[in-house]
Amino acid sequence: MSVTPKGHNSDHKDTLHDNTNSYQNNHKPSSEFNTRDEYLEHELQIMQPKRWRPNLPFKDYRFEFEDTIPAMAGTIGKVVMVGAIAATFAAPLGLSDAFVLENVRYELLIVSIFIILFSGFILPTANLAGTHGPLIPLIPIVVAAGGHPMAFGLLIGAFGFILAITKGGSLLARLTSKGVCGGLLIYLGFIGTISQVKKLFAWAEVIDMAHIAFIVILATILLYALLEHFKKRWLAVPLSCLIGGGVAFALGAPFEFNTAPGLPNMNPAYWWGENTGWMLGLPTLESFVVVLPFAVLAVAMWSPDFLGHQVFQKISYPQRTEKVQMNIDDTMLSASVRQTFGSLAGGANFTSSWGTYIVPAAIAKRPIPAGAILTAVFCIIAGLWGYPMDLAIWQPVLCVALIVGVFIPLLEAGMEMTREGKTTQSAAIVVFASSLVNPAFGWSLTMLLDNLGLIGCKERSANLTKMSRWVIPLIMFVVLTTVMAIVGMLPGIPALMAEFRH
Repeated sequence: MSVTPKGHNSDHKDTLHDNTNSYQNNHKPSSEFNTRDEYLEHELQIMQPKRWRPNLPFKDYRFEFEDTIPAMAGTIGKVVMVGAIAATFAAPLGLSDAFVLENVRYELLIVSIFIILFSGFILPTANLAGTHGPLIPLIPIVVAAGGHPMAFGLLIGAFGFILAITKGGSLLARLTSKGVCGGLLIYLGFIGTISQVKKLFAWAEVIDMAHIAFIVILATILLYALLEHFKKRWLAVPLSCLIGGGVAFALGAPFEFNTAPGLPNMNPAYWWGENTGWMLGLPTLESFVVVLPFAVLAVAMWSPDFLGHQVFQKISYPQRTEKVQMNIDDTMLSASVRQTFGSLAGGANFTSSWGTYIVPAAIAKRPIPAGAILTAVFCIIAGLWGYPMDLAIWQPVLCVALIVGVFIPLLEAGMEMTREGKTTQSAAIVVFASSLVNPAFGWSLTMLLDNLGLIGCKERSANLTKMSRWVIPLIMFVVLTTVMAIVGMLPGIPALMAEFRH
């Protein structure tokens, strides 16, 4: 899918295409602009990111106050998501909460290295390699099947690398229409918002203070509306965290710092020992066979995830910023490398595009590199200091941060994409199909129906080649559905893997 910014003029003689005019030469201080937005948009337009060559702070990009917002949101999201994956894998294996905490700290340090190396230095249009949230419900099935976390991670890295070097990710993005993508964003935004609201009320009911959840959410809604009115929406994450945590604490919600400063065990041999760390030892050939279908599904689910992040960035950025927008194939490559090394080192993370970073960064109209460096710094501080991890996972802070920083913006972007043209049919079908199984199923099925011309824009379908119209979409749908049937993700249908074993 190709999204062309409104007002784009191919004849425009722009400094982006003139290699003699560097970012340094084109940079102007913010005092020369009428508004802060004009300055930030100009910064996006003059950047000339270089692939596989050094991109240096102050020479190729600058740090701005706005970069701290996505860095803060990304760090909060990272602590929470890695903690969720580590806990989901650790619980069936009988591992303690102390193991989970130490592995999260370990992962925060691991990811910081790859953030700086890739997104901050040699691949500045690769989004940060985050955590694969939609994979969490699958993990208990992986463990029950005898899956080994290292084998699982290595296969995800291998399949992701293949998809990246064949440019399969960008191909699938081009084959996804605005209607399909918009519906996907609406579904993810709505489901995510509902889930966080439910989590906050569940937490409040446990402490017998359900009214706190209502007051916190109401205050967050009013704050978000005011920020929209004054065009300061990029401040939503820190202010919502402040209000959510402050209001909850003022109303008597219990909170205390428990995680003391420290350094996790940095020895991979410890994590993959038979009596230490995961207490699983190294994987065998059978371990790789068991997790093979799950790894295929995990990487197949990357495409809709990456596409949603890229489109949100395109909608939020101004004209003539194509060079600084997220590159799907580069993001898949960096995620694959990060996954491979993280799994070898002993980390619990399974990676994907970092949504809690890229969405707030797009709202703040900031490019990837500077915020990436700050995210790495914040992750290191959180991992070593310990105390910020307690605050990040406190429900009044966590839930409102994810709602205003990720899910509401995704919902808004999805509705924006379905305002024009024949997009509402495709958007409705992708929401319907995603509700039946999951977003990967909904995306693949609706992309097939849309490209065939059964729904959506018939003119668009008529202009597609045979490969784009039905061959590639059909292959994707069949592969995904088959893998989901094997692992038991199709509602009402027993897992074929279990049937084969019997």
